[in-house]
Amino acid sequence: MFKDFFYSIAWLFEEVLFLPFDILRNIQYDSWYIANIMTWTFIIIGIIGAAYWIKKLKEFDDNDEEDKDITSHSFL
Repeated sequence: MFKDFFYSIAWLFEEVLFLPFDILRNIQYDSWYIANIMTWTFIIIGIIGAAYWIKKLKEFDDNDEEDKDITSHSFL
């Protein structure tokens, strides 16, 4: 019973959920850029997130909302 359950989970991941990555692996010899589309996507998301975070940090710094007192945390 448990064996069939785990085999069905393995089948789901190997045959269904990893199918897009298998396709990307098969086209890596045709186009390096298309094969690494997931990497490029995560890099772009990371750059956008970092830019947004830095923008928000600057907004708080410009409004003097940040508590820069050394006793702002109880463990200090």
